[in-house]
Amino acid sequence: MEAVIAVVALLFVLFVVLGAYATVKVVGAAKRRVDETITHARRTVEDHTLRAKSFAQPGAVGELAQLRLKLRTSMRATQDALHAGVGEDESLKESLGLFERLSAHGHELDAELRRLESEPDRTTLAGRLPDLRERTERIVEAADSLRWAARDRARRFADDDLDTLSAQIDVETGALRHWQTTESMGTGSTGAGSTSTGSGSSTTGSSATGSSATGASTGSAKAESAAAGSAPDRPSAPPPPWPEAPASDAAETSEQTWPDSPQRQRAEEPTRPAINPPGPRQTYPWQKKPRPESTT
Repeated sequence: MEAVIAVVALLFVLFVVLGAYATVKVVGAAKRRVDETITHARRTVEDHTLRAKSFAQPGAVGELAQLRLKLRTSMRATQDALHAGVGEDESLKESLGLFERLSAHGHELDAELRRLESEPDRTTLAGRLPDLRERTERIVEAADSLRWAARDRARRFADDDLDTLSAQIDVETGALRHWQTTESMGTGSTGAGSTSTGSGSSTTGSSATGSSATGASTGSAKAESAAAGSAPDRPSAPPPPWPEAPASDAAETSEQTWPDSPQRQRAEEPTRPAINPPGPRQTYPWQKKPRPESTT
């Protein structure tokens, strides 16, 4: 009894631990999803705000908004491209490490641009714009270079795979159309034979005399072999006779097997009246007496 209670308590503790672990995992996944949603929403709002500032506020503030929007768009596109390609190409891990270092400079520049948006001194802000523009261009150019290099590498791999696949398909189609290969080989051999026929025709006349002499000697040899083969052979045993047919079969074959004519069948059948005479009807006590057919 104590063992059963211990087993039940152990199972209960195990179920509680598994439930707590599953709850923690579900809560963590939900929290991450909520954080991603909030981050995406905040980023979308910031992008729309920067786009609106770049159009609505001319001058240094509008240019700062344009620089921030350009920087964020380029860095986000490069990050998505590298993260999407690193799962298929392990060599992009080094590129991803370089991008992370570049992202640190990008975040630093974005934070500085955000602080300068609320700068009241427009003169100082206008004086620092060329430096900020140059830094932004350098970071954006580096990010674009990484992104396009990763895309070109993926496209190159796709082209190589397509070339290999095309070559394999060509080999397969050639194997399926094997008769075309046979015909082309036969055509080539026919051309070679026609070229050799011209050279062989010149030797035909010279071999005619030799062929006539060979024919004469061959005829004499055949005559001798025929004379030798005409010697009387030993008489061979006669073949065994065929077995005789059974008597029943002979009797059946001696008679006519055609069916009798209809006239003969009708002649052999006994004559029957056209209408059978009516028999006496059986009467029952409950039946009425039949009336006579005569009404007179």
